[in-house]
Amino acid sequence: SSRGRAPLSRTPSRLPLHRPAPLLTMCTHQRRRHFVDARHVELVAEQFRRAAEEHTFGVIAYCLMADHVHLLVAGEHDDADLKRFTKSAKQYSGFYFRQRTKLVLWQRWGFERVLRNDEATPTVARYTIANPVRAGLVRSPADYPFWGSFVQTREALLEYIQTDAPGGALRSGAPAGGPP
Repeated sequence: SSRGRAPLSRTPSRLPLHRPAPLLTMCTHQRRRHFVDARHVELVAEQFRRAAEEHTFGVIAYCLMADHVHLLVAGEHDDADLKRFTKSAKQYSGFYFRQRTKLVLWQRWGFERVLRNDEATPTVARYTIANPVRAGLVRSPADYPFWGSFVQTREALLEYIQTDAPGGALRSGAPAGGPP
């Protein structure tokens, strides 16, 4: 059971930090609140992992909110294709979600923002997993079950995001130009 833990966490030897690292935001169709159900979160996360492995992307951080998802990804090779990864992630998760629920999962369009050279990846990872705190759902990211990384455990990700935070504290502000 994934209760109380992020779905599908694992611990490899390194974080992929190739530039550029895009922050992707995908919204559910008609902003429906599909990701309040842990079974839906697990299904979608599994398909995101599948697409990441197929297209050689590391998912540094992800957070599934009720009606949208944030993914901070990095190509593991110079030829990693973000458009193909995104298409596959949405297609795979949307297919299996529809098989289970008979509902459309995704809006047609998503948002992507490539980090500027002066934006530290830990800062954007912190923004990603602090989403539930900013939304008033929990007091600490550790209290929210639907975030994680496919390249680090939750604990390692929490440590990683504190590397450039003053005093190691999670800040609730978005990085410059970040999505709401």
